[in-house]
Amino acid sequence: MISAPDCVGMERIEARFHGTAFDLHRHDTYAIGVTLHGVQTFRYRGATHHSLPGQIIALHPDELHDGGAGTEDGLRYRMLYLEPSIVLDCLDQTGASLPFVSNAVVTDPVFRTRLLSALGPLDQKLDDLFIADFVAQLMQSLARHSGLPAKPIPRTAWRAVSLARDYLEENVFRTVRSEELEAITGLDRYALSRHFRAAFSTSPHRFLLMRRLQRARRMIEASESLAQIAIAAGFNDQSHFSRHFKKAFGVTPGRWSALVHASSAAAA
Repeated sequence: MISAPDCVGMERIEARFHGTAFDLHRHDTYAIGVTLHGVQTFRYRGATHHSLPGQIIALHPDELHDGGAGTEDGLRYRMLYLEPSIVLDCLDQTGASLPFVSNAVVTDPVFRTRLLSALGPLDQKLDDLFIADFVAQLMQSLARHSGLPAKPIPRTAWRAVSLARDYLEENVFRTVRSEELEAITGLDRYALSRHFRAAFSTSPHRFLLMRRLQRARRMIEASESLAQIAIAAGFNDQSHFSRHFKKAFGVTPGRWSALVHASSAAAA
C-alpha cells in the first residue's frame, strides 16, 4: 500500500493484492480509481463487478462494497478518495446534489487520462492550482456519466449544512452535541440530518467519525502506537477504534499498519 502526500479533501493511494483485499465496508468519500494490473472484483449495490486494466471504478459515498483480485495474477490499482464537499464546492449550481454514476465500472479514455494526471505522481504533493483544475475536469467526467440531475438542495438548507460541516471539521477530536449544530445552523436536528445527508450522502455523526478515522490513518502511517492513536483520535479505547476502522476501511488498524509499512520497507 502506497499513500501520497496529504491534499485537503483528497487522498491518493496505490494498492497491490492477491485474493480478497477488503471486507464489506463503506466510507463517506467518493472512491474513483483505475485498475492497472489484473482483474479487480468487488460487490457494490447488490451486484458483483469486475474491472480490467484501464477501466475506471466509480463508487458513490456511503455505499457498502468490498474488493479483491479476481485472478491468481493479483491486482494493482490506484484510487482517489474525494470528499463530497470538494465536489459540491466545484459544482456551478449552489445547492446542487452530488452526481451519481450508476455504472460502477466505466470505460472512458478521457476520464482515465484525467484521473491518472493526479494518480500518476504519488510521490509528489499536488499544488493548489493543479488541484482546482483537476477537480473541475473530474466533475465534468462525473457529470457526463451520472444520470438525471437530482433535485437541488434549498439555498437556506445548503448554507446550514455548510456551517455544520465546517463546525464538525473544526471540532473533530471532541464530542459534538446536536444542540451545538442546531444553534449554529438554525435547523432542528432532524431537518439538519436530512439536508446534510442529501448534500453529502452521509449523516453529521458519520461525517465526524470518518474525519477522525482518516486522521487516525495518517497517524498509523507515522508509526504511532494504535493505543495512543485511538485516544488521540477521540475514541473511547483501542477496541472501539478498531471496530469502527474495519467498518470504514475493510481491514483492521493492525492490518493497515502492516500494509503501509511493508510498502515503505520495500521502497527503501
